[in-house]
Amino acid sequence: MSLKSEIDNAIKEAMKAKDQDGLRALRAIKSAILLAETSEGQHGELTRDAELKLLTKAAKQRKESIEVFTAQNRSDLAETEQKELIIIEKFLPKQLSEDEVKSKLKEIIEKVGAKGPQDMGKVMGTAAKELAGLADGKLVSTLVKSLLG
Repeated sequence: MSLKSEIDNAIKEAMKAKDQDGLRALRAIKSAILLAETSEGQHGELTRDAELKLLTKAAKQRKESIEVFTAQNRSDLAETEQKELIIIEKFLPKQLSEDEVKSKLKEIIEKVGAKGPQDMGKVMGTAAKELAGLADGKLVSTLVKSLLG
């Protein structure tokens, strides 16, 4: 089942349950999918990778908003964003723990033959492909720096 179908089913369930926060988050995801499907160069359904990128981007936006709202003492807005983030994360693959990411990165460093900080680009390129949707980019970057440094 495609992500779009899953979202449609979840929207129906949220409407039945009168879950306004869930409905708002699900409609935002569906809107992003529809926009991506009708954008230039795109023909029809999105690939699973493209769907994952959209969801990851939406989750990242919510996390950044939560940080900003928390810093500005707007707990009401931060709480709304948190609820939306929880719903978006239901459709994302389970995120790897920091230890699991570190282990994968060590394998990647060995595979590409990285020796020091000058090889960070090689490692990040491979890591971005292999860990797409499974780990936060900031975490990956920080761990790569520490492992190569």
